[in-house]
Amino acid sequence: MTRSTRLHSHVTTVATNDGLILLDERGGRYWQLNTTAAAILEHLTRGSDPRTTAEHLVSRYGIGHAQAESDVHTFLEHLRSAGLLHSTPDNGTTG
Repeated sequence: MTRSTRLHSHVTTVATNDGLILLDERGGRYWQLNTTAAAILEHLTRGSDPRTTAEHLVSRYGIGHAQAESDVHTFLEHLRSAGLLHSTPDNGTTG
């Protein structure tokens, strides 16, 4: 089953020339994403699954599929552990 990736409603985003800033309004913490991380988040929140998002990284940056998929999944886990994303499993994972 494919599930969408969404930021929690308490997370505000601000685009910058260098990427994107995420502000967690609950505690005032923020994260500055570079352009690559911002592109990953944009693809995921627009409905792409992690595999398709990884394929975008491969075509844009010329990295290997395994590295791109690892990067996307690691990024998702960081956002989830920070409490910025709804906890929904993505394709290819269980639990």
